[in-house]
Amino acid sequence: MMLQYLRQLYSLDTLDTRFVVPATIPPKEALELAELDPAQPLPVRNGQVKGRDSAEAVQPSRWDTPEFYFYYLVILICVPLMCKAVVDVSNESHPNYSKFARLLSDGWIPGRKVDNSDLQYSGFRQNIPYLVIVVLLHPLLRKAYDTFWRADTYTQVRSSPVGLTMGLTASAAADARLNQRVSFDIPFSVAFLAALHGFSALKIVTILYINYCIAKKLPRPYVPAATWIFNIGILFANELARGYSYASILGAFLSPTPASEKEPPTTNFGHTLDSYGGLIPRWEVLFNFTVLRLISFNLDYYWSLNSRTGSPLEKKQLDPSNLSERDRVSIPAKASDFSFRNYFAYTMYSPLYLAGPIVTFNDYMSQLRYRPHSITTKRTLLYAVRFIIVLLTMEIMIHYMYMVAIFKARPDWSQYTPAQLSMLGFFNLKHIWLKLLIPWRFFRLWALLDGIDPPENMVRCMSDNYSVTQFWRGWHRSFNKWSIRYLFIPLGGSALPGFWGRVRLVVNFLTVFSFIAIWHDIQLRLLLWGWLVTLFVLPEVIASMVFPARKWKDRPNAYRFICGVGAVGEILLLMVANLVGFALGMDGLEGLVKGIMGSYSGLAFFWGACGALFVGVQVMFEIRESEKRRGIKMKC
Repeated sequence: MMLQYLRQLYSLDTLDTRFVVPATIPPKEALELAELDPAQPLPVRNGQVKGRDSAEAVQPSRWDTPEFYFYYLVILICVPLMCKAVVDVSNESHPNYSKFARLLSDGWIPGRKVDNSDLQYSGFRQNIPYLVIVVLLHPLLRKAYDTFWRADTYTQVRSSPVGLTMGLTASAAADARLNQRVSFDIPFSVAFLAALHGFSALKIVTILYINYCIAKKLPRPYVPAATWIFNIGILFANELARGYSYASILGAFLSPTPASEKEPPTTNFGHTLDSYGGLIPRWEVLFNFTVLRLISFNLDYYWSLNSRTGSPLEKKQLDPSNLSERDRVSIPAKASDFSFRNYFAYTMYSPLYLAGPIVTFNDYMSQLRYRPHSITTKRTLLYAVRFIIVLLTMEIMIHYMYMVAIFKARPDWSQYTPAQLSMLGFFNLKHIWLKLLIPWRFFRLWALLDGIDPPENMVRCMSDNYSVTQFWRGWHRSFNKWSIRYLFIPLGGSALPGFWGRVRLVVNFLTVFSFIAIWHDIQLRLLLWGWLVTLFVLPEVIASMVFPARKWKDRPNAYRFICGVGAVGEILLLMVANLVGFALGMDGLEGLVKGIMGSYSGLAFFWGACGALFVGVQVMFEIRESEKRRGIKMKC
C-alpha cells in the first residue's frame, strides 16, 4: 500500500498532467483513462488509445539485470560519500569554519546552524508563514465572493448545455464565469499590489498602460518591434534607475530650495511616497516576470488580428471546454477579451505575479472560462505533499551543508580535497535548483487551489539531466515554452535545412539565451552563462550528426554506451555553465577547477567521478525507456 502511494506521489501525472497527456489531444478522456489504470499506456496524438503492440519500439527493461545491480551498488556507495564530503567541511572542526561562521544563523534543528546566506532564498523563506496565510485566505475569499455575487451563473459550465441554470448557453455561462473571476481578481490584485509595493504600484500600472497602448494604438505592423523594444528597454531602465524613486522624479522637476552647509539636504513630497514602499519596496526586482506577460498579451493580440474572419473553434469543430494545451495556447482569445480589464487581471494575477510560472494570455482566458480537467482535489493534495517534502529537504540541507556560505567567504581552497571541492560545487548547484523549485511550486500550488493550472517549471531532478538542449526544455519549463512561442519560432525556429540552417539555428539559440540572460539580470556573468550554454549546445549537435541513432538501431547497447560517454561530457559542461552564471563567476570557477585538477590525486578523483557519472547516465537512460514503455515520450 505504501509503495503504491509513493508511486502515485512521484508520478509524472501528479507533477503535471502535461507530461503524460500529449499537447495536441483533449485532456478529459486521457485523464479519465489514466485515473482508471495508471499502468496502461497513454493516448497518442490522434486521441486514440495506443496499445503496447503499436507503441514505439523501446528496449526491454534492464532494471533486473546484473549490469544494473552493479549500478545500484555504485549509487549506494557514492551518494552517502558525496553528502559526507560537504557535511565534513561544514562542521565546526574544519579549519576554515571560522571564516564563514559569521554567515550562519541559528537554526531550528537542535545543535545546528543554518546557512541562510543566499539573499534570494532567505527572502522567500522568512515570508513563508505570511504567504501561507494569503494562500489559504485567497480561495476562501473567492468562494465567499462567489457565494454572494451571482456564482450560479457559471457553476454548471463544465457540464453539457442541458441543465444550465437560468437558461444560459454553455458559451454564455463560460463568459459569465470569466467575468465573475475577473471581477474578483482585480480588487484582490490591487490590494495585493498595494501591500507588496505601496505607492510604487502606481509605477507598475503606468508601465502596464503604456504597453497596452503599444498593442492597441500603434499601427499593426509596428506592434511586435515596439513591444520588444519597450519591454527590453524597461528591463534596462528598471536596473539603471533602480525603480525610479519618486524623490528623484520630483527632484528633476522641482527647483531645489537653497540650504546652508549646516542644514540637511531638502526633501520633497517624493521622499514621503518612497517611504511607503510596502513589504517589497524594490518592485523592479520582481517585475521581470510581468514583462513576459506584457509581451504575451501584445503578441497574442497581434496574432489574433489574423483570425478575425472566423472562429478557429468552429472551423476545427473543437469543444472549447475540453481543448488540448496546444489549442488553448494557439487559438486566439475573443476580440472582446483583449480589454484593459482582462489585461490587468492577467498581468497582475496574484498567485503567479511574484515568480510565475508563466501562462500565456490565450491560455489564461481559456482557463478563466472553463476550469481545467487536470485540476482535481486528489492531484492537488498530492502536489501539496510533494511541495512539503521538497521544502523539508531544503531545510535539512541548509542545516547540515554550508556550501553557499563557504563560497561567499572564499576561504583557503587548499584546505579542501579535490572530492570536497567538487561536492561543494555540485551541492551549490543543488541549492540553486531547490531555491528556484520551491517558490515556483509554491505559487503553482496556489494557482491550482484557485482553479488555474500553469505549467510545472521543473520537469526532472537536477541530477536527472544529461543533455544541454533537453535540460533547458525542462529547467524553468514555462519560460522555455514562452521563449519558443514568442522568440525562437518567430526567429525561424529549428526547421531550417542544410549547413546554413544549422548556422541559423546556433544564431537563434544565441539570441534566445542572450535575452534569457538579460531577463534574469543585467550582469556580464549571466551573459557569459547564456553564451556558454549556446556554445555547449554545439558538441551535442555535432555528435548527433556524427552518430545518428538510425545507424545504430541494430547495436543498441553499443550506442547506449557511446551516448553515455557523450552525456558525461554534457553534464560537466552544464555544471560549468551554471556555476559561472549563478554561483561563482569565471574567477571563482577558475579557482575551483585548479583546486580539483591541480594534482595527481585530483585527476584520479576526476576520472573516478566521470565513471560515477556514466553510471548515473545509464540509469537516466533507463528511466526514459521506462516512460516510453508507458507511452510517454518527453522531450527532456
